[in-house]
Amino acid sequence: MTNPVVATSQAPTSPGLEAARALDMAGRHGEAIEMLRGASRQGDLHAMTELGHRVLVGDRAPKAPPQGLRLIIEAAKGNEPRALARMAALLAGGAYVKQDWAAALQLLGQAADAGDASARGQLASLQPPDATPADWSTMAARVPVREWLQPAGNVQLHENVRHIPALVPLPVCEWLMSRGQGRLGPALVYDSVSRSNMVHEMRTNTMAIFDYAALDVVQFLVQARMSRTCGYPMQHFELPMVLHYDIGQQITPHFDFIDAQASDYAQQLHEQGQRMITFLLYLNNAYEGGETTFPELGIVHRGSAGNGLYFINARPDLSPDRRMLHTGRPPTAGEKWIVTQFILSKALRP
Repeated sequence: MTNPVVATSQAPTSPGLEAARALDMAGRHGEAIEMLRGASRQGDLHAMTELGHRVLVGDRAPKAPPQGLRLIIEAAKGNEPRALARMAALLAGGAYVKQDWAAALQLLGQAADAGDASARGQLASLQPPDATPADWSTMAARVPVREWLQPAGNVQLHENVRHIPALVPLPVCEWLMSRGQGRLGPALVYDSVSRSNMVHEMRTNTMAIFDYAALDVVQFLVQARMSRTCGYPMQHFELPMVLHYDIGQQITPHFDFIDAQASDYAQQLHEQGQRMITFLLYLNNAYEGGETTFPELGIVHRGSAGNGLYFINARPDLSPDRRMLHTGRPPTAGEKWIVTQFILSKALRP
């Protein structure tokens, strides 16, 4: 069985894909896209997959989800490993296609069998604790999807704050930390007054954010588990973030809701909805300090790996609840990893 954190397979490549990457390195992104298009027309499945990824989300290319989806489907039909893994993720999330967990896991097994390192890591992290070594298709078939789609038990810390003692298993936590490594950049703060994400002195940690060209089946299973636990559909979930805190890094007291003081508050609520819930998943234990606190509520909480915490930021009428001021204290030793998932009052995708 492949270690869920250490990828041992090299990503497939081709002359067309390598040429496009060289152009990207030189900042010639338009030429890189044309190179990928030309190679795709010549039947280069690796270039086709890369092009599909790029246009699906508008990564250094015009965003065109239908075109990106067609390219990924075509490459997957040719058994291209990365395309198979991407289609598995899209089916798991119901992103641009109808959600289908059985088909998603079957494709993930095919991707692993075709050599995709990410698919192999995902399947390894999703195995039951007593699982014995098996081929990739067997590993895909025995992922306990029904358990993932059940609500997790919770403990009420306050009418608006709930602790989930067993949200996900530890191998999944390890996988999610591995996904964050290498993708970290300065953590951003959303300012609802300026309607922009920005670096701010109130937040000194780092973060990795994932879009539909990067999210995997494991991450969508985590979203599904959160969804069943808090009662909001996955369609209301923003893109998830993996957050990393080194010693001394923190986020000072803040709110997560769309602020009623914004001049276009009503318009923002109409366009994107209110940030009703913040859901945290704690990924590791090897740190001291780093508590999540709610000063107005008198709550100081330190989660353990696999635990969750969710809190309600706004009232049923979408008005902000200012009691929900919260902080992320700095670790005093070690490093802290968590997943942050914002959940809106309004669906983001069909």
